[in-house]
Amino acid sequence: MLLASACGGGNDESSGGTSTGGALEGRGPINFATGKDTSGNLTNQVAAWNSQHPDEKVTVSELPESADQQRAQMISNAQNKSDAFSVLNLDVVWTAEFAANRWVTELPPDQFPDLGKLLPSTVDTAKYRDKLYGIPVTSDGGLLYYRKDLLDKAGLQPPKTWEEMVTACAKVKALPEGKNVGCYSGQFEKYEGLTVNFSEAVNGAGGVVVGDDGKPNVDTPEALAGLTALTEGFKTGFIPKAAITYKEEEGRRAFQEGNLLFHRNWPYVYAKAQATDGSSKIAGKFAVAPLPGQTGAGVSTLGGHNYAISEFAKNKATAADFMKFMSSEERQKANIEKTSQAPTWASLYDDPTLNKQFPYLAPLKASIEGAKSRPKVVKYGDVTTAIQEAAYGALTGTMTPKDALAGLQTKLSSLITQ
Repeated sequence: MLLASACGGGNDESSGGTSTGGALEGRGPINFATGKDTSGNLTNQVAAWNSQHPDEKVTVSELPESADQQRAQMISNAQNKSDAFSVLNLDVVWTAEFAANRWVTELPPDQFPDLGKLLPSTVDTAKYRDKLYGIPVTSDGGLLYYRKDLLDKAGLQPPKTWEEMVTACAKVKALPEGKNVGCYSGQFEKYEGLTVNFSEAVNGAGGVVVGDDGKPNVDTPEALAGLTALTEGFKTGFIPKAAITYKEEEGRRAFQEGNLLFHRNWPYVYAKAQATDGSSKIAGKFAVAPLPGQTGAGVSTLGGHNYAISEFAKNKATAADFMKFMSSEERQKANIEKTSQAPTWASLYDDPTLNKQFPYLAPLKASIEGAKSRPKVVKYGDVTTAIQEAAYGALTGTMTPKDALAGLQTKLSSLITQ
């Protein structure tokens, strides 16, 4: 029922998505709705706020791990005009939908003076029709995690193309230490992660899902090359069969257990894979590189999360201050030190201490700055569902990549209107 409500109904782009953008009023306790805290550090961040604001305490409502289920519960809450959620932790691609449907409050930019110190691409994700509806707290760029110890053993450098990655895996599997290691995985379960991985495959082959003109353009030779690389990966075993069920955490666990040579995932994985408490079998044995593409460097899909204020929330002044607190340079630095999640403050990528602790920061910044956004559309729920259906059909062999892309082009053309 929740998923049905998420994909249907609501206003379309003609609603305008305009809020007052006026003063944010009301102080007192608030509720923070967020996805499952896989980092383990959110409790510390919220506790830091609560210790300083005993009369404006924040209670965390932890939603499911799946982004699709998070979105569904937030939409259900909004459609019921419930004040149960005050601050929403939104995936960056939900901004247009939540703003156009007036589920979140327009924010006065002058109340958030640090926006100019954030990476410009992250601020852009929080806007709809040039108006501000969220505050970027974490960003995300896809990275290629790889077993450096095994590549070194085979005398190899990290791959820059998909073909180099395939060749490297064959050489590593010829080693006694690598014969039982799977080659590669990303996120291929039928959920938002598949939209991300499909988009990266298409963009990395020189194609687009939606062009700069806002029109879908996915039935192309470039898109076909990207999707075919994934389907052939499953057919040949380069991508293990089990990966069709992988979301972020399943893939992370497989990599940490030593079952994968290459793994596409987000920055948060670094801290967990490097843990020395016995939870990771590959601590000290892996490194990070940019995503490979078809003929050269790949293209990440832009990820991350923005905090927004529910239109139906009480105590919006407290909510705004909590968002400023959580997005501050101090809190973002504390968060990356504990979780390796990508910050939105530009200065943190140049921090010498952080670069020593997290040597991937330079390629991560490049990944974020060169990343492509998913379609910025009001009917995003329907659009991502269509992408997932097409990609999953091709990966599981129920349709050819060419037919999947042709059908997706038709579907997206009916969903995305200018």
